[in-house]
Amino acid sequence: MKQSLGAKTVLCPLPVLVVGSFDENDRPNVMTASWGGICCSEPPCAAVSVRKDRHTFAGIVKHEAFTISVPSADQVREADYVGIYSGRDEDKFADPGLTAVNSGLVHAPYVDEFPLVLECALRHTIELGVHTQFIGEILDAKVDADVLDKHGRLDVEKLRPFVYAAGEGGYWAVDHCIGRSYTIGKK
Repeated sequence: MKQSLGAKTVLCPLPVLVVGSFDENDRPNVMTASWGGICCSEPPCAAVSVRKDRHTFAGIVKHEAFTISVPSADQVREADYVGIYSGRDEDKFADPGLTAVNSGLVHAPYVDEFPLVLECALRHTIELGVHTQFIGEILDAKVDADVLDKHGRLDVEKLRPFVYAAGEGGYWAVDHCIGRSYTIGKK
């Protein structure tokens, strides 16, 4: 028999996403968020949920744009750093040694060192409670060539993303494939 935990946000695991925006003074800023992901395939869209008191929030609203940078497991310290400190008080690019790159498609920066980037134009804003969900149309996905397979597709094993377990507060590596979708479940 299952034990009730009550109404809690225990979906596990969660992606580790680094959301980029220019702040109200056009300074590049990033924050780590795990409440997000792909939300539509046509048009391609991604969603992130951000609290109103976060520095990133005002930048997304003002510039109607954001980026999502996906770090590899080697970059867990940098991703954690930009989730701990506020861009109001810290330069979240300079302090951990990251490079801000201005997107050529939207008015938002991304992290050059992180291997996967989505450039998103804000399409919908949904007030949910303490979080606001921003839905952005993905105008481009940029990836480092060394995380592509021989067919030019994203190779998760080379990307080495990691996930967050909210209930226990840990980061976990995604280290191997356990089966192929639309194949392993066939009779």
